[in-house]
Amino acid sequence: MIPNKPKYAARLNAFKLGLKNPTAADLLARIAEVPGIGAADLNYPDHFAHHSPAEMAKVMEGHGLALNGLAMRYYTDPGFRLGAFTNPSPQVRQAAVDITKRGLDALAEMGGQVMTLWMGQDGVDYAFQGDYTTMWETTLECLAQVCDHNPALDISLEYKPNEPRAFSLMPDLATNLLALRELGRANTGITLDFCHVLFAGEIPAQSAQLAARYARILGVHLNDGYGKRDDGLMVGAVHPMQTVELFMELDAQGFDGVIYFDTFPDHAGLNPQAEAAANVEMTDRLRACAKRLAANPALKAARETQDAAGALRAVAAELYR
Repeated sequence: MIPNKPKYAARLNAFKLGLKNPTAADLLARIAEVPGIGAADLNYPDHFAHHSPAEMAKVMEGHGLALNGLAMRYYTDPGFRLGAFTNPSPQVRQAAVDITKRGLDALAEMGGQVMTLWMGQDGVDYAFQGDYTTMWETTLECLAQVCDHNPALDISLEYKPNEPRAFSLMPDLATNLLALRELGRANTGITLDFCHVLFAGEIPAQSAQLAARYARILGVHLNDGYGKRDDGLMVGAVHPMQTVELFMELDAQGFDGVIYFDTFPDHAGLNPQAEAAANVEMTDRLRACAKRLAANPALKAARETQDAAGALRAVAAELYR
């Protein structure tokens, strides 16, 4: 058992730099050396190539790491190039559902709670490539099977406008909330990825407010970027004010889950452990700033009157002192 509730989790694949054909256990060993990181997410089936769920649970416990959750990965299988839940073949769609059910069984065996579905392979690349009504209906049919497989586990949808498909079937928060409403399953919610939210042209704090209002926030992936693609930069590197605003909203909504650093040091050849440590330090600073600002009367007054200049002064006084 992990004695203390962790605050932060890290992306396993970010720690591959310098290792030749590492196993998930090798990557977990690296993560465990970063102060402040107390949990990790695993991809299914990718990270279970060398270890069973029971073995993986022992590895994590040996490093003092909690399981934040599992995330399904379909895109590594060429059979899902035309989609997993939107695939025109009923047999391929069922294969995607079946592998997801196996992932849920692994999650349950490890004592986890949340399965994250990022359906980047589900969508289109061309006009007239698919029938949107059919694709929507097959996606909901597949999601219903997944949710009903083990209602004690939570299914969280992580949206992204595109990549690898040119257009995702469910590209933004509104579309995902509509899908969850139509799906009508209690064990569902939303994972907010900061870069994806920016990429979708949304305001992170507003997306958190709406996700909590109309569903549940089951995961927060923290990173940063320029809003043009999924940059995966270090926390607060580009949008520190928006990150603080997000934390204020998460606090207001009572979110107490683990913050997952979905950043890409491997893309730029950064030292992954130094990068993860910087994420921890920056996030601690921005979260503390958000808590102080929540009790700041000047900011409260500025927000009530939509005084942008007053809000900027109040935030700047905390953020840049």
